Amino acid sequence: MRFLVTGGAGFIGSAFLRLLLGPARGESSFDVVNLDKLTYAGNLENLASIAGHPRYRFVHGDICDAGVVNALVADVRPDVIVNFAAESHVDRSILSPAPAFETNLRGTFTLLEAARLHKTPRFLHVSTDEVYGSIDPPHEADENYPLRASSPYSASKAGSDLLALSYFATYKMPVMVTRASNNYGPYQFPEKLIPLMISNALEGKALPIYGAGMQVRDWLHVEDHCRAILAAIERGRPGEIYNIGGSRALPNVEVVKLILDAVGKPHSLMQTVVDRPGHDRRYALSSEKLVRETGWQAAIPFEEGLQATIEWYRNNAAWTARVKSGEYQHYYERNYANR
Repeated sequence: MRFLVTGGAGFIGSAFLRLLLGPARGESSFDVVNLDKLTYAGNLENLASIAGHPRYRFVHGDICDAGVVNALVADVRPDVIVNFAAESHVDRSILSPAPAFETNLRGTFTLLEAARLHKTPRFLHVSTDEVYGSIDPPHEADENYPLRASSPYSASKAGSDLLALSYFATYKMPVMVTRASNNYGPYQFPEKLIPLMISNALEGKALPIYGAGMQVRDWLHVEDHCRAILAAIERGRPGEIYNIGGSRALPNVEVVKLILDAVGKPHSLMQTVVDRPGHDRRYALSSEKLVRETGWQAAIPFEEGLQATIEWYRNNAAWTARVKSGEYQHYYERNYANR
C-alpha cells in the first residue's frame, strides 16, 4: 500500500509514520511519502528513527501549492492520502486567524482536487472533536452531533470536514473523516496543555492555567489515535465520519496537578491567567461507531501514558530546548505576557 501523508513531521503525523514504518511492524509492506511544509511545529527530528528507511521519502512542500501537490500525487499514485497537515492550535488561531483558514481550508481543497484528478482510491481527513463545541454533561457527541465551532481553528476544521464529505456526496470520492479528542504523548510541541505543563514543571517555571482550569478534556494517547486512523483506513467505510476518543475525561487543573505530583513540584507553581475568548467548557466523544465497525480500542490508560510522557520529556530536555527556541518563544511571550 502506498501512502501519501501530509503534515508527517508534526506531532500526530510523525507518530503515524513511526507506526507505519517503525520496528514494531517488522518488515513493513507500506511505502510512505511525507509532504510537510516544516512550519514552527514541523520537526524532522521526530522522524529520525525512520529517516533512513528504504520505503520512506520526505518532500518539503505546502499543501496549498496546487503545482506541488498535483505533481506529487501524479508521481506517487498513492493508494491513500492521509491529511494531517493543519494549523492546529486554538490560541494561535485567535491571535492570527488567517493561517488556520489558509492551511485548513485551502490546503484541504487542494489535496481533494488532486485526489479527484488522479482518482486516489482512499482519502482520510484528520479532524478534531472541537468542531462539536462545548457539550453539557452527561451528553457525548456522536458523528451526527451538530457542529458548533467556537474558535477560528475549530471553524476552519469544521469547514474542511464538510468540504471533504462533499467530495464523497458530489464526486463519489472515497473520503473519510476522523475526529479525535485531545492527544498527548512524546514529541508534542510544547504549546499544548500537557507538554507545556510538563516542560514548565521540569524547569521550575510557573504553569499558566486558564481561569479556574475546570475545562474538561478527553485524553487520547497519540499511539492509540494512530492505530485508530489505520483501522479506519483498513476497515472503515467511505463517506463516513469516525470519532476517536480516549474515554478519560478530566478537568485541566486535575491534569496539571497530576503532572506536578509526578515531577515532585508544588501546586503553588500553578498560576491563573485570564481565560481565552470563547473557551469551550467540555468536550466529550462517543467512539462506539469506530469500535463497532473496526474493532479498535484505546489501549493506553491515561495515568500510565501520562507518566511515560513525563519521562520522555525528562529524558529529552535537549529536544524540548531546541523546539522552544526562536519563534516559539516569541509566540509564548505574545500569548501570555498580558494575561
